[in-house]
Amino acid sequence: MDAPEYNRFVDTEKMEAMIPDQGPKEMISTDFQEIKQLARQGYWARSYTLRGKVYQKLIEDIPCRTVTPDASVYSDIVGKIVGKRSNTNLPLPEFVDNSLVPSYCLNPQGEEAVRKILLCIANQFPDISFCPTLPAIVALLLHYSIDEAECFEKTCHILACNDPNKRFIDQSFLAFESSCMTFGDLVNKYCQAAHRLVVESSEDVLQVYCDWHKWLFGDLPLNYFARVFDVFLVEGYKVLYRVALAILKFYCKVKATQPLGSENVKQDIRMFVRDIDKTISSEKLLDKSFAIRLFSRKEIQLLHMANETALKQKGITVKNKSVSSSQRQFVHLAVNAENFQSDIVTVKEMRDIWSWLPERFALCQPLLIFSTMQHGYSLTRLYYHCDGHEPTLLLLKTKTKEVCGAYLSTDWRDRNKFGGKLSFFGTGECFVFRLKPKVQRYVWVVIKHPELAKSSSSEPTTSSLKFKETESTDPSKRLSPFLAARHFNLPSKAESMFMAGSNECIIIGGGGGQALYIDADLNRGHTGHCETFNNEPLCSENFLISSLEVWGFWNAGIQE
Repeated sequence: MDAPEYNRFVDTEKMEAMIPDQGPKEMISTDFQEIKQLARQGYWARSYTLRGKVYQKLIEDIPCRTVTPDASVYSDIVGKIVGKRSNTNLPLPEFVDNSLVPSYCLNPQGEEAVRKILLCIANQFPDISFCPTLPAIVALLLHYSIDEAECFEKTCHILACNDPNKRFIDQSFLAFESSCMTFGDLVNKYCQAAHRLVVESSEDVLQVYCDWHKWLFGDLPLNYFARVFDVFLVEGYKVLYRVALAILKFYCKVKATQPLGSENVKQDIRMFVRDIDKTISSEKLLDKSFAIRLFSRKEIQLLHMANETALKQKGITVKNKSVSSSQRQFVHLAVNAENFQSDIVTVKEMRDIWSWLPERFALCQPLLIFSTMQHGYSLTRLYYHCDGHEPTLLLLKTKTKEVCGAYLSTDWRDRNKFGGKLSFFGTGECFVFRLKPKVQRYVWVVIKHPELAKSSSSEPTTSSLKFKETESTDPSKRLSPFLAARHFNLPSKAESMFMAGSNECIIIGGGGGQALYIDADLNRGHTGHCETFNNEPLCSENFLISSLEVWGFWNAGIQE
């Protein structure tokens, strides 16, 4: 290596074997879009020297609050905080939640330095209450710092970012848990095969997804994590979701031909990540990550905010120290066999449906609010019992014992906003499904085909769905639901025909046909392909209804 100033904390032999210092020594551009592409391509990935220079510049450019601790502050406080205690026995701050300090080719001096820096950060950032990713970040930045004080300053700069449009590190349990729920929602939409595997292998799905930070910040080998961090510093938090989704996709592909390496899928995924170099290269992992067409950053921020709100309403804002796992209810408790009764689905089938729900509603228990067996075959009575509930789950069984249904994101009362005219409303979280004779779920067509959301006048983009700017695109300053159709530049209304209701009928999905049509007597219906969900018929195209139920969400905290 020709950057001896960076060698102090590193086991050079291990480092040379993992990341040879063979790349360019200077940047070829300062343009942001070009730097973004260079980061993705790994331009500085094989140069220890250049990576250090780039990290320094990128971190300096992060906007942060005026008073941010710097290297001189570290020099002033480290002696007082560490005192005469042996560096090898230094405790880690409580906010790391028992996370281990990854070795990352650090020598003993480097591992001790990580602990000292974390303790000083805890002293200067008393508002950080939960941040298990920080040990990995400090350990990596120590590679590219001349001394402990410089590493401390870099880390503080990232933590003190005050740009409302940028997000780097979760610093509270509420933010951390919300990001886990958001990741679970993204898996549910973008990695359905992997989601099915996790559901089949685990009693509590979110417990698996709550490890997604650990996959990246600790389990990934150093050279993989450094490549992720290269792009993370340029593009922000969304990159982490992309990479974790790609990891799940590769894991699912491998497990399609191999048995689980552990009886515990949670542990099996972590084992897969630790040994990921046996399966795929870091470049293939990133290529896969950027091939995933995620929602826009602003749309994901709306989802994260919705999840935070749900947790606050449940009173889950700090970690319960008496338990080691998330406070979310297990799926088998949310759909409890002892008190669940349905004329249409079994407990197992309802649990399968529950696994498809947005995480903020999977926190809740099913509540039967309408049933033809109890309330009669009347659309008027259905509205009477369902108005005020949001979201709802509609289930129906035909006379030929076929079972299908829909998750409906919006209160049925919104039908009254159109002056009695049959009009569509709802959001892209709606989906339709069939259970019998074969299980199949159909989500909003834009999720599977993001190119439909492109504006014909906009430049082509490969990174995300196009988010349509409104008068105020700051999610904190407007009340706007996640995946509202108005956020997207859709080619026609057909892609946003989620749900509609009148005194004569209910319609779910539209454009070229209807996913479900149900008459006012709740006796007859038909189903076919529609453009909104790009679905096949959910049952026999013309059917007679044997039973229909609508379920709400108990303790959802969102009903008016």
